[in-house]
Amino acid sequence: MTQTVTPNHEQARELRERTRQRGIRHFIGGEWVHSLGGETFETHTPTDNSVLATVASGDAADIDRAARAAHDAFQTWREVSGTERRKLLHRVADLIEARAQEIALLESIDTGQAIRFMKSAAARGAENFRFFADRAPGAADGQSLPAPGFLNYTLRQPIGPVGVITPWNTPFMLSTWKIAPALAAGCTVVHKPAEWSPVTATLLAEIMDEAGIPGGVVNLVHGFGESAGKALTEHPLIKAVAFVGETTTGSHIMRQGADTLKRVHFELGGKNPVVVFDDADLDKALDAVVFMIYSLNGERCTSSSRVLIQDGIYDEFTARIAERARNIRVGDPLDPNTEIGPLVHPRHFEKVMSYFDRAREEGATIAAGGERVGEDGNFVSATLFTGASNDMKIAQEEIFGPVLTAIPFRDEADALALANDVKYGLAGYLWTNDLTRAHRFAQALEAGMVWVNSENVRHLPTPFGGVKNSGIGRDGGDYSFDFYMETKNIAISLGTHKTAKLGVGQPVKVDKSEVEG
Repeated sequence: MTQTVTPNHEQARELRERTRQRGIRHFIGGEWVHSLGGETFETHTPTDNSVLATVASGDAADIDRAARAAHDAFQTWREVSGTERRKLLHRVADLIEARAQEIALLESIDTGQAIRFMKSAAARGAENFRFFADRAPGAADGQSLPAPGFLNYTLRQPIGPVGVITPWNTPFMLSTWKIAPALAAGCTVVHKPAEWSPVTATLLAEIMDEAGIPGGVVNLVHGFGESAGKALTEHPLIKAVAFVGETTTGSHIMRQGADTLKRVHFELGGKNPVVVFDDADLDKALDAVVFMIYSLNGERCTSSSRVLIQDGIYDEFTARIAERARNIRVGDPLDPNTEIGPLVHPRHFEKVMSYFDRAREEGATIAAGGERVGEDGNFVSATLFTGASNDMKIAQEEIFGPVLTAIPFRDEADALALANDVKYGLAGYLWTNDLTRAHRFAQALEAGMVWVNSENVRHLPTPFGGVKNSGIGRDGGDYSFDFYMETKNIAISLGTHKTAKLGVGQPVKVDKSEVEG
């Protein structure tokens, strides 16, 4: 691969040098601090796996310091009005937009994501803050539920300090997606980003501090899952944990939080189907199929990594996918022409590469890609497996790279059985021009989200989340407040009901409503 030096590269060199010199520290109680024990680790850029920066490595002592800071700050942050929180969160959004180019470049350097996609990372992050900022004044709102003799009303109150654990794919945007509603609800936060991509989490903390978010309201602790992550999920002052990542890790977090009865919200893995019927607009379906697996390096939980194609069009449609895959530009993530950059880490690179041999062993055909690109870095070609069946590991396991498995189906019943025959259930995509089939199939698909005749197009008020091994709970709109807030019912007697008398020496009639648990 040849590199064309662009203004992106000049600015990236300056940002990289600044990051290297400053190092990456924790942000606890409004201060930038090193780990109490002095431990550090190195983070690398996936373009050539050279050292990007030295990072403070947190442990239980650092998490305890952050949790106590979040607990102390919660006592005042919870009393800040929704109107004032709205102003502060809009200020965060303003500063994100002002530093959009810096965010995009650092995200590309740190994760290997192509700059063409990371240009929208800041815009989406700012949009997340604005969306929840505007809902902050009404976050506590409830309902009026009158009953005979009573006026019942509900309200919502912030649950307390929460842990937010974010992944290494598009980390900036996903951090804003979790932190913004927590702050809008009145919660305080301890954020533990993935150790493979710590850079933009630090930038987000800088921005929130500059925006005027009080010290201790948002705390940032870097480190590994088995140390900092485990300590966060077990800490008694942390009332809930929001996690985005791999399914097995989610089950560990649930066990770790059990003793303290933590509320959890999980957005986990996926092996999402895109189902293409022969009556679909095949040109549009092709665009969507290619985009949803090869954009963002295939490192996205909602990627359509299984394409189920009606058998009459299978050969033609897979041939068209293969042609597009072979033309996808793999290379330097800072080059505006690049469509796939390097995978985030050598360990993940080796995992994705291992599925190429596995596909051959299982009897599938590699119709495109299936190889390393270049000699340096973690570059993998856009790959298509054909001749696959749904019982193969390449059809069942989350590869989380630019790798698509194509499976034929006979009819609607066969397509639905194949689509649902995985342990995951995050998203599904359906292409058909049969209106009744579209509704019927979408309702029967075991997935938390379904798009019909579209790729993943997010509407922020709608619920986001999965079923089965893909997660617990929903993000988005008011659904986020259901997680970060407790709903309280208050019953006011109007003085007209009669309370049953005990100890008066005669039988009493007790209404069934008075013996609820």
